[in-house]
Amino acid sequence: MFSKILVANRGEIAVRIIRAAHELNIQTIAIYSKADQDALHVQLADQAICVGSAKASESYLNMANILSAAIETGAEAIHPGFGFLSENSEFSRRCEEAGIKFIGPSGKIIDDMGDKANARKLMIEAGVTVVPGSDGVLDGIEETKEKAKEMGYPVIVKASAGGGGRGMRIAYNEEELIKGFNQAKLEAKNAFGNDDMYMEKYVVNPKHVEIQIIADEDGNVVTLGERDCSVQRRNQKMIEESPCPVLSKEIREKMANEARRAAKYVGYQNAGTIEFLLAEDMSFYFIEMNTRIQVEHPVTEMITGLDLIKEQINVAFGNKLSFNQEDVNYTGHAIECRINAEDPDNKFMPSPGKIEFLNFPGGNGVRVDSAIYQGYSIPPTYDSMIAKVIVHAKDRESAISKMQQALSEIVIGGKIKTNIKFQCELLNHKVFKSGKFNTGFIQKYYEDKL
Repeated sequence: MFSKILVANRGEIAVRIIRAAHELNIQTIAIYSKADQDALHVQLADQAICVGSAKASESYLNMANILSAAIETGAEAIHPGFGFLSENSEFSRRCEEAGIKFIGPSGKIIDDMGDKANARKLMIEAGVTVVPGSDGVLDGIEETKEKAKEMGYPVIVKASAGGGGRGMRIAYNEEELIKGFNQAKLEAKNAFGNDDMYMEKYVVNPKHVEIQIIADEDGNVVTLGERDCSVQRRNQKMIEESPCPVLSKEIREKMANEARRAAKYVGYQNAGTIEFLLAEDMSFYFIEMNTRIQVEHPVTEMITGLDLIKEQINVAFGNKLSFNQEDVNYTGHAIECRINAEDPDNKFMPSPGKIEFLNFPGGNGVRVDSAIYQGYSIPPTYDSMIAKVIVHAKDRESAISKMQQALSEIVIGGKIKTNIKFQCELLNHKVFKSGKFNTGFIQKYYEDKL
């Protein structure tokens, strides 16, 4: 096994990786920016190296400095977590060139599946069901209009290099299409440096359901159930759960089979997710693949009893998966709520600041993944997520009740605003409780807050 791993991230995911590595008796090296010198992941790691200023571009995205830190400390592998460089093919390749294992897929696979138009083409070749759409990148607005007429409105234009909801626009007619296409193209150019666009038929009122997969270097692929990630605000997930409350056993098995087929076709290695849209008639369509561990991976861990971070490290070292498909058992229901330092009463404006007092919930079936502590100052520089609360219970109704209790126990003292009260409102909504919500749930019922 590796003796030293560098963690190329910050916040709760860096803490999560460090803990898993220590349980495997692996030493850890933390990197940090000048804004994060007092961060928890810095304190928990065996070594810590400052790699740049507060700006992510000069620290957590600074490939040269991160690789120098890895070489200097003798790290044999780098775990990128999620965000930052986790889906950067160049970084994966540069790690390989430096003789350092990237704990994730190869640069080629990241490229193949990171370009959404190319991923769509590959999935069609693999026999995976995709949303009807353009065959590849669109060649200007005239072709876009022609394709939209063929498909029929509504349609959605998407950036090939997109992510996080950026570079996407829905159009219900040609006028909206022209405006949306130009806006999305500009947004994609600014966000990703790539303004290639493709288009799909827009699936009305879908659920967003993802299948967790993990694969080793011998070609073994295992699926670990699904997560319903439909509670989203502006395409950013807020609540995730497993299992999906509306999936039948038959549809669940079909979706898992397609996910395995997709991963095997591209020769996938390590952890990832195959993302699907689930229509109201229970038809489902591949939309993209995330080639990294995800924020919501604890939901899967709670219902399977498996440790995905440890398994990532295990297969990255070259070992076979420590379990096969028949070994995977699912128990009960799990829900995760993302706790953000933001003000829902003020258009979700970020709310950084010093934590004067802190209390997190506990008890049977309650887990909190976080990197904050009493006296810690949340910087204004990075993502506003400060904690994840995950609960596990015998069924969905019990899990909702347990989450409501857990959230009611959280106290984050100081001038910091959070979305905890809003999360409680969502959990208590009759549509959420019914399980029959879709990706437009928040937009429909809480439009005044947006």
